[in-house]
Amino acid sequence: MGRVFKKIILFALIILFFGNISAFAQQQGDTTFFKQNIRGQQNGDSIARIVDTIYLKAPDTALRIKNLSPYFTLHVDSTLSYKFEINKDPSNYYWYLKNSPVGLKINKDNGNLQFKAEKSFFLSGKLKYDKEYKVTLGVQNLNDVEDKVDTSFTLVFYNTEIIPSKVKPTIDGDLTIDEGDTLNFRVQCETGSFPIESLTYYTNYPINTSSTVAQCGDNFKWVIPFDFIKEDENIKSKKLVIKFVGVDKFYNRDTATVIINVKESINYPQRLLEYNKVAESIDKYILQLKSTFRELDQKIKHTRNTRTTFDLTSASTALGGTVFSSIPGDQGKTTGKILPSVGVALVPVKEAVAPNKNYEQNSASLVRSSIKRLQYLLNDQMLIGDRDFEIINKTTRLKNELKQVQLQLIDVPLFEDSKDAKELEEYFNNPKVNKKYRLKKRN
Repeated sequence: MGRVFKKIILFALIILFFGNISAFAQQQGDTTFFKQNIRGQQNGDSIARIVDTIYLKAPDTALRIKNLSPYFTLHVDSTLSYKFEINKDPSNYYWYLKNSPVGLKINKDNGNLQFKAEKSFFLSGKLKYDKEYKVTLGVQNLNDVEDKVDTSFTLVFYNTEIIPSKVKPTIDGDLTIDEGDTLNFRVQCETGSFPIESLTYYTNYPINTSSTVAQCGDNFKWVIPFDFIKEDENIKSKKLVIKFVGVDKFYNRDTATVIINVKESINYPQRLLEYNKVAESIDKYILQLKSTFRELDQKIKHTRNTRTTFDLTSASTALGGTVFSSIPGDQGKTTGKILPSVGVALVPVKEAVAPNKNYEQNSASLVRSSIKRLQYLLNDQMLIGDRDFEIINKTTRLKNELKQVQLQLIDVPLFEDSKDAKELEEYFNNPKVNKKYRLKKRN
């Protein structure tokens, strides 16, 4: 009874064990173990045989580079030698490069990459430090055009020897210039290991420039104002210090200093306006004096004609008295005695009616000489060239001479004439008028 019970329990455990294994194999998707187990049970085996599963790999047929390095960093004084390998017979393939920097080569037969970085490449500008050169690398089957690989790698050069970049303005460090001139020059840079990326400048006096200096090659342009040196400053020149500061990407700085000695100069446009204004005032004053001269000369001429008429009348009466005195008869003699008295009586009448215009005569002569003086002054102080540096002195002389003439003629009443300038000029230069006021030589 006990043996039978033990066999029943053992048989139940075996059934339970193989049932769990079958369920586990079905869940994992692997039925090999289950099928072999059932087959063993059908053949009368009591022990299940476990069979291993072998996975077969597909053959490697795609062309590839086994040791491709995507990034190369090379010192300027070092040499690069790197051999690329492929997963196929290299004798049937050749290698090539595209967009390669100067000096980089590859052996077309075995894929050996070689490069010797010489400083001459960098000094000549053909190569640059810290610049990524992307090089295209390819390997091609000699017999099958479709069997190829195209990829790329990056090459960067570096240098442990730092060559600083310099700021180089195109003018000397010390320059002298006048007010009103234009300062214009280029701010260049001497490139070293790391190029200058930004520029700025500082001055010891505030200035307004017409250009912006932000990078190498920009122009610095400054029109120096005439009031750069103030009137209350007792100096003839002022020193302007300009400092150009260049900065690279690592914030290394280089400073170039330019010293500008600004000399005091005249504000020529303003001085020219002042000169023209004074010259215009003199021209107007000359025109007014010519009108005054014409009025004075007309008065003198009218008085002279009146006095001449009186003189001729007096002379005629005296001559008539002589003639009548020689005629026989008492009546003729009486008339001859009266007529000379009439001529003598006309003298005070002449002085009363047309007295001598000595004041007008002197005034006309003074006005005429003043006109001649101012005309000569305008011709003598005429501006020469586009920029006459004597403009201040000439303007001062014109002002002084005009003031002196006005003081001399302060007692002479000025007249405004409706005649135009051309008529007044013709009257002033009339030969008869000139003859009256021309100086005569003394014998």
